[in-house]
Amino acid sequence: MPRRIVVIGGGAAGIGAAGAAKGTDPSAEVVVFTEYQDAAYSPCGIPYVHGKEIPDFERLFLGSKQQYADQGIDIRYETRVDSCDLSAKTVSVGGKQVPFDALVIASGWNYGKPDVPGNELTGIYYMKNIREAMEWDKVLDSVRSAVVLEAGPLGLEMVTALAHRGIETHLVDPTPWALSMATDPDIAKPVEDSWVEMGAHLHFNTKLEAILGDDKGAVRGVRTSDGEIACQLLVVATHKIPNIELGQTAGLKVGTTGGFIVDETMQSSAKDVWAAGDCIEVPHGVSNVPVQGLSGSHAYSQGKVAGVNAAGGKRAYQPVYVPWGMVAGKWMIGGVSFSETLATALGIPFVMGVAQGISRARYYPDMKPVKVKLLAEPGTLRLIGAQMVGGEGIKERADFLAMAVRTGITLRDLATMENVYSPPIGALNEPIALAAQNALSKL
Repeated sequence: MPRRIVVIGGGAAGIGAAGAAKGTDPSAEVVVFTEYQDAAYSPCGIPYVHGKEIPDFERLFLGSKQQYADQGIDIRYETRVDSCDLSAKTVSVGGKQVPFDALVIASGWNYGKPDVPGNELTGIYYMKNIREAMEWDKVLDSVRSAVVLEAGPLGLEMVTALAHRGIETHLVDPTPWALSMATDPDIAKPVEDSWVEMGAHLHFNTKLEAILGDDKGAVRGVRTSDGEIACQLLVVATHKIPNIELGQTAGLKVGTTGGFIVDETMQSSAKDVWAAGDCIEVPHGVSNVPVQGLSGSHAYSQGKVAGVNAAGGKRAYQPVYVPWGMVAGKWMIGGVSFSETLATALGIPFVMGVAQGISRARYYPDMKPVKVKLLAEPGTLRLIGAQMVGGEGIKERADFLAMAVRTGITLRDLATMENVYSPPIGALNEPIALAAQNALSKL
């Protein structure tokens, strides 16, 4: 009998696992259960459709349903898995027991629901499912004022998108600056200034106290620790909470972050059960501290590892160094591993170098500023983190610096690095090298 591999979840991790499993064992029966109407679309692109940078939602679909069927992947849409019996090796679906030889749980995440009065009103948007996003996009045409709750990655994208849309936009966040869990105030400042230029209103160090409704049960505003804000829409962009109920009830072990504990093969605490994506935790390569809730690229890579191993192959997942980047306001912002703020909070010692550079030759049209901040381990001077803000080139630098952290490159290496010099694409002096040189000059 062919091996039956059941995958729970049709997001990046689930589809990555299904495809990798089928590629590893073409004879395997691969069944994917998803609660949604679709699988394998890019939710990360939704804010850019709302902001009109992307013209339609259809472009966010990565493949048609027929394509997956042609690959031999059996996706059961709008189908919920009710429970798992790991000893019997079955999952319960609609009262029927579906057997498996290997199980991959890619159950994803949910938003942290605001624990305030009024959280059941209409007009509260949890941006996740593409079909719901299509309906909300129609609503945005009539929205005059909106509040975005919390300045995480999604919050930054939605503030920018709504401002592009011409909607009066308010950002409410309990922390002192945008994306404070990942970046530093000096890096976030250009983004915040650009939001103000775009007409957005920023309310930092401000807590949501209640969601206010009208006599029809719809949102009419919010009450915060800094007063009331009138709005017709509240966009909830709170932290990700791993969706672990199904696996935890079945007996899978959960770690300190709230995600499933997995090894380097993505195998969970149970035999023949793997997990991947936002429902798991993985070790950070520098601190060895578990981290959870990373990007879609991490989820997809984890899913591929889980799928290969579930199908009888062999693949390992490396500790993460978390390169990240995004467009926020009129800027690109990004980093690797630790910010100055986070390293300080964790008690991780570091030396630091900062430089203000440029993306192209100074005389070339559309030259953009690029600020780079590097953190290194005292003594060895091995790179342990970076922060950047600029007009272009942030993604590529973040990718490079993540590999630099992973391979143990030092400030001395970076200070003498070679770099491309071509007026349209690169300045004479690379900002990364300048930051490393500045760090060395202070030692």
